[in-house]
Amino acid sequence: MLKLYSYWRSTASFRVRVALNIKRLSYSILPVHLVKDGGEQHKPEYSEKNPQELVPLLDDNGKILSQSMAICEYLEDAFDGPNLLPSEPFLRAKVRSVCQVIACDIHPLDNLRVLKYLKGELKVSDEQKLTWYAHWIHEGFKALESTLVEYKEQGPFCFGEELTLADVFLVSQLYNARRFEVSLDDYPRLVAIEQHCLSLDAFKDAHPDSQPDAVS
Repeated sequence: MLKLYSYWRSTASFRVRVALNIKRLSYSILPVHLVKDGGEQHKPEYSEKNPQELVPLLDDNGKILSQSMAICEYLEDAFDGPNLLPSEPFLRAKVRSVCQVIACDIHPLDNLRVLKYLKGELKVSDEQKLTWYAHWIHEGFKALESTLVEYKEQGPFCFGEELTLADVFLVSQLYNARRFEVSLDDYPRLVAIEQHCLSLDAFKDAHPDSQPDAVS
């Protein structure tokens, strides 16, 4: 069985959990608490598996893979089940483009370790930290809203009638934005996609609040 090292509130882990559910794959969760005791991801038993000391991490019978986009594409290439990426080359590239806006341009700047560095090493205030966070969310979401609004009449997902990795990455990042109380009033298209996706079992079962290591 596939094993996923995951933290319930990790945006990147959320993405992979959804992708596994969409592909209808059986997997077990191995929780890695990113805050408790200074962060379990820094313990030798985990850092030996993932020297970057991040989650998620996929273990496919001893084959270890990190980075959520790489994991999702591996699941797409290695396993049967509903597709995560379109077959048409241009639309496939468009889906990857949305994923990279989130995974490369938004999420890294607002990641836990970045926020901790801002607060700890650079001594920014809580207000300044949240201002930083919201700025990069808005920069990314403005672009995504503009990109995806043209597909509004084609279906409820990012690119029409078919669920893709773009929806997976978007919903997880919207969860993170809501966690930090960022206003989403300017992004009706993104919110509509989110609400539709959250009605699906693949997303509901992968949601942070549904995880075995979730805490109130």
